[in-house]
Amino acid sequence: MSQESLIFLSRPAVLACLDKLDPVEVAADVLRVQAAGRTEIPAEGYLPWTNSDGAYSRAIAMLGALHREEGPVYGMKLINAAVNNPSKGIERAGGLSFVFDPETARPKLIAEAGYLSAVRTAAYTMVSLRALGPERWDGITLIGTGALARAHLDLLVGAFPDVRTVVVFDLSVDRAAELVAWAGGKHPQLKVTVAGTADEAIRATPVTVTLTTSTEPYLRADPFAPGSFVAHVSLGDLTEEVFLGAQAVYGDDLDLIEENPRRILGSLLQEGKVTRPGTEGAPERGAGRSVEGTLGQVLLGQIPAIRPKSGYVVSNPFGMSILDVGLIDAVHRTALDLGVGQRIDLL
Repeated sequence: MSQESLIFLSRPAVLACLDKLDPVEVAADVLRVQAAGRTEIPAEGYLPWTNSDGAYSRAIAMLGALHREEGPVYGMKLINAAVNNPSKGIERAGGLSFVFDPETARPKLIAEAGYLSAVRTAAYTMVSLRALGPERWDGITLIGTGALARAHLDLLVGAFPDVRTVVVFDLSVDRAAELVAWAGGKHPQLKVTVAGTADEAIRATPVTVTLTTSTEPYLRADPFAPGSFVAHVSLGDLTEEVFLGAQAVYGDDLDLIEENPRRILGSLLQEGKVTRPGTEGAPERGAGRSVEGTLGQVLLGQIPAIRPKSGYVVSNPFGMSILDVGLIDAVHRTALDLGVGQRIDLL
């Protein structure tokens, strides 16, 4: 029997690879491949439970494929989380990313996925800001100050080097203070301040990113001034009125969003309160009750990019497996070039 082996990347090895990559460009490339119809996104595996502390816990398995001209890429992210993990001194979410051999179907690379997953999410936000954000902006608000917030600031300084003002809000005063201290050490060019309320934080800048674990909508439309942009990254922060009153709404994959009523936009699509483009009887573009389309369609020029002017624009990504697959593929190729990672013999 032939020997089988794979490469394992710890977080330090993953960070070494990411240092040589531009995750924002990787995400943009994947979104263009998606809009061209050359991706596969199977239904994700979702297993929820309550741990011994009574905290919501879950495991999510996300498979995906990219069919690029240079060859196919197959992979998966397994990302697990318990909402009380930060109280134990560990990140809320963690897991593993895989790259599969197209010929044998065997895993050929496994990598620590906690930070990779956060970077993938932040990269999508940066692409959406480039394509759909305000024409000019100089400050960003983060609602939630965990690992996702740190990943967003890591990419922000490269994607938008002129932005200096960061306003944050978190229900945990200690966690917000930890982010301020971390940013002061790693990104001293940023001025990070803590707001007293979520509404105060939103009003402070023209760009808001929600990064919480909330499952109950609490953000109303009033704080979002004309000309502002909101990236609804987390599950359920925005109330129904925010979507219905938006100048424009964009998603990443409308099928995935609509199939998941746990997400506010998914519920609105299922109920018919928000319609998909091309739906019979759908309101006119920009009326606030119809999704414009996907970010990938904007990047390919298939639909127009509506930037916030008379109102606010909402970006509502579901979180697609193909973004994880595209990023871990780029990390794999970089690892081979750098010669990093631990080779593990399976047989």
